[in-house]
Amino acid sequence: MAPNTPLLYAVIGNPIEHSRSPLIHRAFARQLGIELAYEKIWAPIDGFEETVTAFVEKGGRGMNVTVPFKLQAFDLAGQHSERARRALAANTLVFPANPDEPIYADNTDGVGLVNDLAFHGVKISGRRLLILGAGGATRGVLAPLLQEAPRELVVANRNPDRAYGLVEEFSDAAGDCLLSGCPLAGIEESRFDLIINATPASLSAQLPPLPDALIGAGTAAYDMAYGAEPTVFMQWAEERGAQALDGLGMLVEQAAESFALWHGKRPDTAPVREQLRQEIREAAERDAED
Repeated sequence: MAPNTPLLYAVIGNPIEHSRSPLIHRAFARQLGIELAYEKIWAPIDGFEETVTAFVEKGGRGMNVTVPFKLQAFDLAGQHSERARRALAANTLVFPANPDEPIYADNTDGVGLVNDLAFHGVKISGRRLLILGAGGATRGVLAPLLQEAPRELVVANRNPDRAYGLVEEFSDAAGDCLLSGCPLAGIEESRFDLIINATPASLSAQLPPLPDALIGAGTAAYDMAYGAEPTVFMQWAEERGAQALDGLGMLVEQAAESFALWHGKRPDTAPVREQLRQEIREAAERDAED
């Protein structure tokens, strides 16, 4: 690569049009004075590996991975971070300068969530946590949450067997935390300090069946989804006096972790959060005018 050629990075997915990763990483790069090119790459469902290979051959240095390719990204890599191994999925790839060396895979979703909660002053250590859903989103954040030493963590899922399976798989990472699973409709009706919605329900404006006893003024309710307006889960929480947060900050924080892995420098996420929030509001206003 020529000396003045920007470093080449990308996000890959299917679909990919919605991704805001280019905006985030370009903002980080401007902040730290790093020259980079960052693009969106659509890959066919059966063409992930070929698409990645083509990107590497044209000089790609690193890649963010979104749905539905996180499992394939993990399998493609020959070297993995501990958090990627725990999640069995990767959202960040580092391509070696020497093609004979293995691709390195990381998963920054969990640390992105933990860092976002810290940004908002939400404490995890010694607290009671409830996670709604037992899919890939929950798998990706369980180990980092357990590392923060909550007092109790409950995984609730419509199919309780999936929740029980995650509990068994992550029991070695629980330490002194009481880790358990239950059916979504069978959550013990007692107050939690933090409730995380890791289900896709908000994407279709639906609310999981939740009793009011779970939440109160001392509860933080975190939805991994985000948009121009509060999700139905956030509205439910706000109406009951809880602190309601969306997943936009998690998106920025996991990107900052990827950026630091690639460049060895950690950006300030606060201004990028504001920039992204404003961009989402303006896009919603434009759509409303059309």
